[in-house]
Amino acid sequence: MGYVKDLFKAKGDEQNKEIKSLIEQFGNKKVEDVTLAQVYQGMRGITGLVTETSLLDSNEGIRFRGFSIPELREKLPKVEGGSEPLPEGLFYLMLTGEMPNDEIADHICSTWARRSHVPNHVFAVIESFPVAAHPMTQFTAAILALQTESKFAKAYSEGINKKEYWSYVYEDAMTLIARLPRIAAYIYRRKYKNGDHIQPDGMLDWSGNFAHMLGFEDEGFKELMRLYMVIHADHEGGNVSAHATHLVGSALSDPYLSFAAGMTGLAGPLHGLANQEVIRWIEEMCKELNSEQPTKEQIADYIHKTLKEGKVVPGYGHAVLRKTDPRFVAQMEFAKKHCPDNPTVQTVWNVYEVAPPILEATGKIKNPWPNVDAHSGSLLKHYGLVEEDFYTVLFGVSRALGVLASLCWDRVLGLPIERPKSITTDWVKEFVKK
Repeated sequence: MGYVKDLFKAKGDEQNKEIKSLIEQFGNKKVEDVTLAQVYQGMRGITGLVTETSLLDSNEGIRFRGFSIPELREKLPKVEGGSEPLPEGLFYLMLTGEMPNDEIADHICSTWARRSHVPNHVFAVIESFPVAAHPMTQFTAAILALQTESKFAKAYSEGINKKEYWSYVYEDAMTLIARLPRIAAYIYRRKYKNGDHIQPDGMLDWSGNFAHMLGFEDEGFKELMRLYMVIHADHEGGNVSAHATHLVGSALSDPYLSFAAGMTGLAGPLHGLANQEVIRWIEEMCKELNSEQPTKEQIADYIHKTLKEGKVVPGYGHAVLRKTDPRFVAQMEFAKKHCPDNPTVQTVWNVYEVAPPILEATGKIKNPWPNVDAHSGSLLKHYGLVEEDFYTVLFGVSRALGVLASLCWDRVLGLPIERPKSITTDWVKEFVKK
């Protein structure tokens, strides 16, 4: 990785000085007061983490090192003849804070290709599972099996200086990212394609090769994978997968163990499973209404029915955002270019027109707008990736870019083990009395 690694270390040294100065001058300054409701309700909105790679603004959406999703699609390097950004370039941007050129993106691409060989024992671990096992279970186990390759774990056991932790974490992160598409594709072909595996093509970019190993040679699908990997890569540090990776990493667990923890969080229904729940809700609606493309009136009636049954409309609402998710908009623009006549895609657009005013009228939903999950499933289905249980694995491969870049920053800044204070309800009762 050479000069990129050296540049990252220089950036880390510079920022370390800035942080130490801030703590010395303002370390006792309160950022905000914490309410009792926040303590009980998932620490929602409490500022207690530093994540350098991205920042979520309630009105502007996610920004990666200050760049919005539309800016990333415009400015990041692309494959020759392509129009969607390369994840290789986004990783460099998150790592260094600088927008890469084509040469740098190619350099990272070739580096990942050289490191992409997966040891045989990892495939053996995957093969030990019943084929019926959920793809995320197999994916997480494979990541843990890869831990035997950790340079950080080996170096730590030999007694390295703590100032060198970042270097070995960096090496592990690069290797892990390089190997994830091969592992994910292996699981997909094993589970859904009778074990008919496809060897990697070292001439393709990271996302293009992933699409190839999955079995999709359509250039449109490769473009979708590039866009998908970019827009799902990071979402600041408070979400479960990012926070779990950071938390476990703060104990100096190596990147393999840390990322595996993040993936077990991503597998939860309230986090990474949302994309498959959206497409299933749409399919159930179409089946119940006996229509491939329901009218807006039919959609409105079905939404009311969903709410009356005490259920949510999946893909709508977000813990932070107060506008349509820019990642949804990016996918909608992609669909208008590549598959505007697809009935499911058109139904997604009709739901987008109908759902927000209905949800807003309930008075219970602060943000009635669609998030990223509201669109992704329809695009995957359009190209033939119809296996909904696998969608979260795609999410996981993408999320590695952000959380592992962030883990590199955790170690180069020497952040301590995370240990928030907890209290009991009896303590709260006494506190309230006083």
